[in-house]
Amino acid sequence: MNTAEVKRIIEAALLCAQQPMPLADLRRLFAEDFEIGADTVRALLEELRADWQGRGVELIALSAGWRFQSTPDVARFIERLHPEKPPRYSRAVLETLAIIAYRQPVTRGDIEEIRGVTVSAHIIKTLEDRGWIEVIGTKDVIGRPSLFATTQRFLDDLGLRNLRDLPSLDADVPIADAIGQRMIDFSEPPTEATPPNTDEDAHDRPSAAD
Repeated sequence: MNTAEVKRIIEAALLCAQQPMPLADLRRLFAEDFEIGADTVRALLEELRADWQGRGVELIALSAGWRFQSTPDVARFIERLHPEKPPRYSRAVLETLAIIAYRQPVTRGDIEEIRGVTVSAHIIKTLEDRGWIEVIGTKDVIGRPSLFATTQRFLDDLGLRNLRDLPSLDADVPIADAIGQRMIDFSEPPTEATPPNTDEDAHDRPSAAD
């Protein structure tokens, strides 16, 4: 099997994959025939990325692996085939997510200190249910509060390979905007999706003293 055939098989596997494919899975395609090195696969992936430049689909590397996706300029047309709107989150949710992304690992108390308001359990649960944050341990202080960090799915949903690819923080741009500009609008979710008297109310309330 020559290099062109290997490249063709990798391309087909990526086009048919439902999820990003890590390097190990791409190498496994050829495990029963011959050994293919990781460097060789990476080189072929870069060739494929170049081959697809200028087209409506691009090959990108994410934290979970490689995948084909529509380019930003045509994505809005593709979305017309799936008119259902994605969930819309409040600014409070996105601010919390942004603080975790840029300051991780952090406790709920750390988030409240930065935002200056209490963080409702509903906000944390929303982010956990979405698969964007997770508990990675506890802080070695009184009460041993949970430490939160972002997940691999968070990176994949933002189209990032690692945390170093997060947008640089600008002193003139609120921390939540650094995340929101790449993901979703800051518009408030429907009223029924927001429980009463939470951090997501129209006016944030001061955090209770510890």
